[in-house]
Parts: sequence; structure tokens; C-alpha cells
Amino acid sequence: MNMKISNDIVLVVDDSPDALSLINDALEDAGMDVLVALEGRQALTIAKRIRPDIILLDAIMPNMDGFETCEALKADPSLSSIPVIFMTGLTDTCDLVRGLEAGGVDYLTKPINPSELLARMKVHLNNARQTTNVQNALDSSGQYLMTLNFAGSVLWGSPQAHAQLARAGMDESWLKKELPPKLIPVLAEPNLSQKNIKLVKGEQSIELKLLSLQENNQILVRLIDGDRLSGSALLKDKLAITDRESEVLHWIANGKTNREIAEILGMSPRTVNKHLEQLFPKLGVENRTAAAGVALRILAAEEG
Repeated sequence: MNMKISNDIVLVVDDSPDALSLINDALEDAGMDVLVALEGRQALTIAKRIRPDIILLDAIMPNMDGFETCEALKADPSLSSIPVIFMTGLTDTCDLVRGLEAGGVDYLTKPINPSELLARMKVHLNNARQTTNVQNALDSSGQYLMTLNFAGSVLWGSPQAHAQLARAGMDESWLKKELPPKLIPVLAEPNLSQKNIKLVKGEQSIELKLLSLQENNQILVRLIDGDRLSGSALLKDKLAITDRESEVLHWIANGKTNREIAEILGMSPRTVNKHLEQLFPKLGVENRTAAAGVALRILAAEEG
């Protein structure tokens, strides 16, 4: 009984005609569209022209072997998310680990069992679709988001993020050559989640705000226009209040008590309370909780 996996494109890369024939027949019987390459460079050319959904890659080939081919695929942002399954006659643990380190998601030892191959492919195709669906949802939500690795390379970015980078003059060449040296030292520091990373190019600036560290060691960040107002300056601009009132309100929104705000701003708790007495009528609220709510809505809207 054949396992049907329809509408998927698979690229099979192997220098053995017999192996190619066996795999091609099994995949076509499963309803898949099959592309074939005999060596690594040819595989890269095909993948760039017709992006496959999954790649089956022989580890040992002349000229450019499977490990080098996989590394080249993962280095290309437009191809890096394609799952790669290694096919190999090698059984040494170090060779299997090398394939996974190169970016492979799985491996099968030769001779290939077609039923096992299709079962493994189904799992990785489903995983890839889920990842793509998440990225498409983020793309369409208008979020200024990117994922980075600890080498400082951009792995993915929403259209809005790329547009914002382009407006700041940070094109693809700048991201590949200039960004990693700026990020690597910062990403190696402790307490990374408590820091924003400021990028400057000419007179333009953008801040990267760390949102989370993913299970695959990818860093999800939000882009913030480095020249736009934030914090107390944003509250002053939006609410037409004084400098001191905006500073007090900012710290209220951050959950600080009057005594803590007094210490931060170098004033007495009584002075903080006087600022609040003047601030509440301006905001049309009666207490600090409601005032904090006003501030948080403004700050959240600006960050979103």
C-alpha cells in the first residue's frame, strides 16, 4: 500500500543512477514531483531555480560532497528552511553527527527502504509546513520581527522588518558583511534579555529588542526605529504632560512605588505624590492603577 504525499516537490541528490532510479520510482508512486541532481553544485542550482519542499542528499559524492552541499543550502536564507535528509552508506557515529551538524534533520543508511523513507519524509514535511505557517502568520501580522543565530546572521525576517532595514540603508550586503561583527560580542554577553542592541548606519539607527530564545538556538527579535520616541518621552508627546510628570508616569507603568520613583528621580516621595495629583486630572483618571493603564496602552501600541 503506497503512502500518498501529494503536491510536494522533492530534490534527490545522488551520483548513483541505480539509487536514483529506486528512489525516484518510490516517490513518484507516492504522488510526489521529483527533481534529480547528480552532484552538489547542480543541486544548488536546481534548488535556487525550483525551490523543493524537501531534499534527499547523498553524503558521499565527487567534487562537492553532501556535507558541503548541505552547509551551502543552510547558508542561503531563501533555502535554509528546507529539510534535508541524508542518505549514506556511512555508519560511523562521527559521520552521522557531521551530517546533523551540517544542517540535516535526519539520515537513512543505504540500501534505502522506500517505506521507511516515506515515513521519515512525512514527519519532516509536516514539521516544515508548521514552521512555514507560523512564519506566514507573522509575515501577515505586520510585525517587525527577525530571527538571528549566535553568529549574528539573519535567518528570517518579516517583510516589514526587511522594509524597515532597507529604509535605514541596511541592505542584504550590509546584513551579511557588517551585521555579524557588530552582534557577535553582544550576543555572547550574559543577561542578553535585558538589553536592546542599537544598530547605526550613517544617520539612521534601529534597535533590536530580544523577545525570546527558541529551542533551536535561534533568537527572535523585534525591530524598533531607533529615532522614534519611547518611554517617558513618548508619554510626554502623546499626553501633553510635563517632563517630570511623564517620568513619574513611566515608572508607575513599570510597577514602581512612590518611594522607589523618588529614589530613581532624586526627589522626595511627597514631590512624587504632588506630581500624581496634577497628573490624574490631565489623564481623566482617579488613581495610579488607571494612570498606569493609560501609559501601558500607549507604550504597547508603539511597540506593536
